[in-house]
Amino acid sequence: MVDVDADGYFGQDVAATYDETSAEMFAAGVVDPVVDFLVRLAGRGRALELGIGTGRIALPLARRGVPVHGIDLSRAMVDRLRAKPGGDGIGVTIGDFATTRVDGTFSLAYLVFNTVMNLTSQEAQVDCFRNAAAHLAPGGCFVVEVTVPELRKLPPGAHAVPFGISPTRWAFDLYDVATQAMSSNYVDVVDGRGSYRSIPFRYVWPAELDLMARLAGLRLRERWAGWSGEAFTGESRRHVSVWEKPAADGG
Repeated sequence: MVDVDADGYFGQDVAATYDETSAEMFAAGVVDPVVDFLVRLAGRGRALELGIGTGRIALPLARRGVPVHGIDLSRAMVDRLRAKPGGDGIGVTIGDFATTRVDGTFSLAYLVFNTVMNLTSQEAQVDCFRNAAAHLAPGGCFVVEVTVPELRKLPPGAHAVPFGISPTRWAFDLYDVATQAMSSNYVDVVDGRGSYRSIPFRYVWPAELDLMARLAGLRLRERWAGWSGEAFTGESRRHVSVWEKPAADGG
């Protein structure tokens, strides 16, 4: 089990290899559509990334001319960001992105790659929407990318869904449908010795997120199945949702 410290579940051990173990998410074909989407929404304003991590999205977004500030609990992840070209030019506030405030207002706040599920209670997820809304200027947008819960993969009585199996790694999600608690679990075997790591999440439905947005004074503007504008349907495995803070005149 991973020890949880001031960096949460993303301490030195995870941060040291995060970019490598998530290499497919750093590929240009994955990152470029995200950045294109966010540039369109940011316009000439500032962007706030909740859970900025090692800068997978923040760095290319800043290179496109959007001023970016981030919030992250993990100093270890932010240290990786700082070590990259351009990393020292991005402001980062250390703290819980559900409640930590930073100065100024933003035209865009965003939360990608399932990070909203790192908040493991409904209360924390509601706080996150309120925090994002508090940072937005009128007319600003909050963007969330998150998976659609894959409960249809669970046969009756089961609570585990494997998502990665190899001779040296077993990876599986555990679900509690009564509480919406879940965890991603990894067993790695190196030189014949096994290690186990578990990271808790709370899965959340699109309609539930819409209600959280309404509680925060935001309204749904658009929802897609991906960053390139794919239609969202009942078969979509993830969604990119955009909620808007009403303009000052209510328009």
